[in-house]
Amino acid sequence: MSDLSKTALLLIGFQNDYFSSDGILYEVIEESSRVTGVVNNTLSLLERHIEDFALVLSTPIHFTQDYSELKNPIGILKVIAEVGAFKAGSYGAQGIKELEKYAQRIKQIPGKRGLNAFTHTELGAALTKNNITDIVLAGTVTSICIDSTARSAVELGFNVTVLSDCTSSRTPFEQSFYCEEVFPLYATVCSHQELID
Repeated sequence: MSDLSKTALLLIGFQNDYFSSDGILYEVIEESSRVTGVVNNTLSLLERHIEDFALVLSTPIHFTQDYSELKNPIGILKVIAEVGAFKAGSYGAQGIKELEKYAQRIKQIPGKRGLNAFTHTELGAALTKNNITDIVLAGTVTSICIDSTARSAVELGFNVTVLSDCTSSRTPFEQSFYCEEVFPLYATVCSHQELID
């Protein structure tokens, strides 16, 4: 098995608005999530190997009630504001219930207000403080939050792995395109089983 003693597992976007059937943005990633099995595969990884990682971190995205922190949003951030997703304190902004059993082991890193989990958060400081050299990414949306966070991690000097079956995107095509054509340009791409093997 891989030595994960200097590795952080970073969970991005495992919140009700994306992954619960009544979530505001559930339909945006539902097909890709079903194809990759993102939730079940991530839970399988946690169930069997959560103690092997040096850190397991979650960076949920939260916004104020009026989205005043978003200045002239475009694209997905504009959609989030228009549909009222991820409001702090709301059901949709809460983490999915399947992760509750691991709550003692998952450290929450608050402050994410956009695409990149390093921006406006203490993520970088937490990784440095714990002598992390490698980051493994799981969650959604592959083409946006996973990609922007992974690129920043590489530029900060971390070795990055994206789990192809623990991430999901807006479409199955987009998911496979990023995992086959984009991520290999700067990161390792593998399944959760390949990571452990």
